[in-house]
Amino acid sequence: MPKITIIEGQKPILPPKKKVAAYARVSKDTEQLMHSLSTQVSYYSDLIQRTPGWEYAGVYVDAGITGTSAAARPQFQRMIADCEAGKIDIVLTKSISRFARNTVELLATVRHLKELGIEVRFEKENIWTFDSKGELLLTIMSSLAQEESRSISENVRWGQRKKISDGKFSLNYKHFLGYDKGPDGGLIINEAQATIVRRIYGDFLAGMSPYAIARKLTEDGIPSPAGKPKWNDLTIKRVLSNETYMGDKLLQKTYSNDFLDKTRRKNEGQVPQVYVEGCHEAIIPARTFRRVQEEIERRKNCHASAFAAAPASFPQRTHSSSRCKQRFFADNHRRSRIGVQTDPLY
Repeated sequence: MPKITIIEGQKPILPPKKKVAAYARVSKDTEQLMHSLSTQVSYYSDLIQRTPGWEYAGVYVDAGITGTSAAARPQFQRMIADCEAGKIDIVLTKSISRFARNTVELLATVRHLKELGIEVRFEKENIWTFDSKGELLLTIMSSLAQEESRSISENVRWGQRKKISDGKFSLNYKHFLGYDKGPDGGLIINEAQATIVRRIYGDFLAGMSPYAIARKLTEDGIPSPAGKPKWNDLTIKRVLSNETYMGDKLLQKTYSNDFLDKTRRKNEGQVPQVYVEGCHEAIIPARTFRRVQEEIERRKNCHASAFAAAPASFPQRTHSSSRCKQRFFADNHRRSRIGVQTDPLY
């Protein structure tokens, strides 16, 4: 009788699921773009979770951040770190311009991920980086995205310089002491804050150093322009040297080198500046402002450290010489003796 052996069929070994993540970005934090961003997040979350063989590894989102620099995008950096940690196998993104607008950074990132065995898929351009033609197409398309970014940047820069040449400007009102934005977009005096500005100028002309002024404001419980409880001498120096307080404005104090490098640099003649006189109501009279600038220079010339205090009656950081102190007192005595009137600060 023949021997019969039943051979059980082997269950097919299923490949492990791919860990899939998505990256989304918008460069401006506007309501319309934020709605677009929210739509992208919902789309990718749904797509990944309903695709067989895919495991949801998250959606990384940078809102209101330019794509010209990877270092400036915290969520992008977190995604790369997770890729390096083996948490992601595939990265989905809407388009090349959403992933990066800097050709060099884009190609370097894609190559780095490719070495780690991670594929990037660009939906709009239909480019998959594991495809043999992927890098060639990516180089061409990313160059176009970078050129588009350069063109947009140049247009924005032209608009800003045209605005500056017309004497128009805006302030960071949230951190600027003494002024609020008026209904017409111009500057209006915030009287409560203006009193602090006048106090700073008055104390400085009375002989106090920026360090001593900052310490006294802190002791009096007056918040700084940034809303912090503690003042520092650098803030006082900026207030004392800002021409905005006498009703004028110097525009284009800083500039950025190009659209890829967003770092602001001090303008020392690289681009034109515009000085606008009497463009808004002054908090400090022009004559008083000029006296303060003269006193700043006098103290710089007298002391090793800039803005050091003059009289010895104020306990503060100073290395002032007796010669400078004597000249300061002599100047004050001469003014009072000959009846020189100073501009009112209050």
